[in-house]
Amino acid sequence: MTLTRSTVERAAEAYREEEPLYPVEQEGVETLPAALSTGEFGRRDAEWVVRWYYRRFLGAIPNDERRAAEERFRRNDFETVLETVTDAADAADAGAALERLTTLEGVDVPVGSAFLFLLDPERYVVVGEREWTVLEENDELEKPYPDPPSIEEYETYLERCRSLADRFECELWTLYRALWRLWKA
Repeated sequence: MTLTRSTVERAAEAYREEEPLYPVEQEGVETLPAALSTGEFGRRDAEWVVRWYYRRFLGAIPNDERRAAEERFRRNDFETVLETVTDAADAADAGAALERLTTLEGVDVPVGSAFLFLLDPERYVVVGEREWTVLEENDELEKPYPDPPSIEEYETYLERCRSLADRFECELWTLYRALWRLWKA
């Protein structure tokens, strides 16, 4: 399978029609950016971002591993989470934002990318092994998924995704959905 505009459009549509989390993800994409960037969110909103990152795999990540990651995040003082997320929203670029976010317990670069994506889905996209692998298999990235990626590796991934979104004339959210589905193909 080659990445083309029509392939991306079809895969993103299949995601919308078939992925069970799509309705809540779409709601998050529509409502969380304003709340997260202005600091008008609650603890449960921030916890939802972390839960979503792991639970989107629908059981592929063992429950004990997922719960441990979610618990590490819950240990953060909420005022610290609030300040860190709003600071990340004001950061000049992905690297600076991720440097701030990864100071939180339970937030590595992949989870940080979920926060970035839900802060500004027009500028950022979440990273994971599935999405990365599709890009690597299509010669859009040079090496296999680094588990977890560094900030610099995320920036490379992000720039590739932005370039593809421009080429295919689609939003990053659409590209993400397509990459997720294409991994399953």
